[in-house]
Amino acid sequence: MVSGAVGPAPSSPARRPLWRALAGLAAVVAVLVGAYLVPLPSVERAREWSDALGPWFACVFFAVNTIAIVGPIPRTAFTVTAGALFGPVVGFTGSMAVAAVAATVAFVLARRLGRARVERHLDKPGFRAVEERLERRGWLAVGSLRLIPVVPFAVVNYASGLSSVRPMPYFVASVVGTAPGTAAVVFLGDALAGEASPVMIVVSAALFSLGVVGLIVDSRLPVGESSAKA
Repeated sequence: MVSGAVGPAPSSPARRPLWRALAGLAAVVAVLVGAYLVPLPSVERAREWSDALGPWFACVFFAVNTIAIVGPIPRTAFTVTAGALFGPVVGFTGSMAVAAVAATVAFVLARRLGRARVERHLDKPGFRAVEERLERRGWLAVGSLRLIPVVPFAVVNYASGLSSVRPMPYFVASVVGTAPGTAAVVFLGDALAGEASPVMIVVSAALFSLGVVGLIVDSRLPVGESSAKA
């Protein structure tokens, strides 16, 4: 007689988000404990250290940044760090170059790999929402989502690659839409190092406001067939 009992079933897909959340929480706790136990240098000291290492350190930093956000890993922490370590000019220029390269690489990868391979590595609800917006507004959606990044940078990249948006409008909308927010975050990082002037703080706030205004204007524009299919 064969017993009907079976071994424990493997963890179901429904439990995987819970395990990921617990793993993420454990990582955050580990970082906080490490930061508490290990004395960290001040932002000012970190900038001095960066200056002493020379331009090669900046090149390595931005190269790692590019690989990470293609990954995809959120870019905000890298952008703040760029402002803190390298100042507003190098921080902004490097961060914009990283954003442009990473956006292009992810776009091309999505078109080469196809939907099945891309979707399983991204948050599906957020991915679907971006796809729907791209279907309605085309490249205009790329620009508006870059102005105020309500969804991860990489999700917009890969979703755009799977859409009908053409490469050049996508690239231009990405660069133009990313610039205000990048400048604002870089200036914030510069302020953390104690180097920012009141003028830079005002410029940062103005650029962020520009992003908000752009998003409002985009939401009120009618959807045209040309933009949706561009």
